[in-house]
Amino acid sequence: MTGPSRTGYDVATGTFDEARAMVGHRTDPRTGSVVVNEAMVQQFAALAHDASAGYWDPEFAAEWWGGTVAPPAMLMTWLMPLEWTPRGGLPTPLLTARVPLPGDTFINASNDTEYFEPVRVGDRLSVEEELIDVSEQKRTALGVGHFVTTKSTYRRQDETVVAEMTNVLFRFSTGDGG
Repeated sequence: MTGPSRTGYDVATGTFDEARAMVGHRTDPRTGSVVVNEAMVQQFAALAHDASAGYWDPEFAAEWWGGTVAPPAMLMTWLMPLEWTPRGGLPTPLLTARVPLPGDTFINASNDTEYFEPVRVGDRLSVEEELIDVSEQKRTALGVGHFVTTKSTYRRQDETVVAEMTNVLFRFSTGDGG
């Protein structure tokens, strides 16, 4: 079952057993709608006051990295679905929102990313997500819920894996006296 959450996305709801049955499920690759581009790289670097020559000096970046690179912290940026398009509709939510569990609130618990190759201006990335684990019900200071672990594999257009991200979030119900 799904229903709109406070985010406006349809978030799957269900039981722990339904969620555990999804462990091992992989999504089809999703390709970003935005090509890695110099303007966004420099906007991000400017906001972070990051003077790395890999972001600002094309000659240096070409010599050291094979082209202008994107800051590692921008990895997810290139795959974020646009919240609105003239075609209408909502973007497909991340896998974690499609895991059928009780709970109406998500909070990120941890994130670990391993980078294998630089992401360069001109790359178009894709991501494939896999559900790794759903914990038994846990009680935390935030409430009662489940930890959901996913692994995202990021590839560029030539299928080279550029990064893998393991993410754990806590899905819980608000107002449950936790």
